[in-house]
Amino acid sequence: MDGTIALMLVQDGVTTGAIYALLALAIVLVFTVTRIIFVPQGEFISFGALTLSQLQQGTAPSIVWLLVGFGGLAAIFELVEALRHRRFSAVPRILGWNVGLPVLLAFLAIWLAPLKLGLGVEIVLSLALVAPLGPYLYRIVFQPLAESSVLVLLIAAMAVHVALTGFGLLFFGAEGSRTEAFSDAMFNVGPAMITGQSIAVVAVSFVLMLGLYLIFERTMIGKALRATAVNRLGARLVGISTSLSGRTVFLIAALLGGLSGILIGPLTTVYYDTGFLIGLKGFVAAIIGGLISYPIAAVAAILIGILESISSFWASAFKEVIVFTAIIPFLIWRSLRAGPAEDEE
Repeated sequence: MDGTIALMLVQDGVTTGAIYALLALAIVLVFTVTRIIFVPQGEFISFGALTLSQLQQGTAPSIVWLLVGFGGLAAIFELVEALRHRRFSAVPRILGWNVGLPVLLAFLAIWLAPLKLGLGVEIVLSLALVAPLGPYLYRIVFQPLAESSVLVLLIAAMAVHVALTGFGLLFFGAEGSRTEAFSDAMFNVGPAMITGQSIAVVAVSFVLMLGLYLIFERTMIGKALRATAVNRLGARLVGISTSLSGRTVFLIAALLGGLSGILIGPLTTVYYDTGFLIGLKGFVAAIIGGLISYPIAAVAAILIGILESISSFWASAFKEVIVFTAIIPFLIWRSLRAGPAEDEE
């Protein structure tokens, strides 16, 4: 392997690692705020890429029916709770967010899809269809289990993963799709050639990570999420709604997952179940960060991307094995550092 090939492999590794970093940040964020190991993160990757692919083909995206269905179920849960506590004034808001918004987005998608209004509009519309699935999913599945143990929440997350994979097959079919590239530009940097698509992926990922940092450091909602992550009971005592915090982080996670799918769509063919394996690599980075450290998880994701790229060159048949084996030394190290576990009463 000469220097040119090495630079190409590092470029590919940094590009995919930037996407893994977004997924790792989403997984860490969801876990710190809600204690949920968000296994279904990968499904939003597939949903985002396949929704954009259908819009680029000029067909109405199938995900609108999943969005309307999830919104309707969330509305039923919210209405039952509101009527039980006699909060009749909340009914219009519940219907507007859980029924009106999905129906409006579905109408816009069906109306605008044949017009092919360009990549920018199609990306925004794809994210608008995918992102609300996160809060609806939290309300339907995880909010009733919010006080359960981490193991129960993990089992529920696995069940959601299986269900979303089935929905992906039902609504998108078994055929894979690849979306159009953001840019066809090519740049020569010394002996290496950098594609405009790679630059776009890294730039968008960096801007998103910087934006998340500013949100958590400078805004009230970011500070509320940090407070919930530090102490859920304390957050409730000072008036922070942990349910709202959960819906917010699920919205962010779904948005990051959908955008990751849109970013990776031009680089590889995406199937209904492709996102699970990609999400697992983000999960490996999150585990290396201890499910609490955003910077370590982001750096680990970049290194995992480079390791995967180099492994695909030297031993392509074993690249997945090599990537997932890399987590073992960190698990052993953390196990040795941790003290003895106390039995719960």
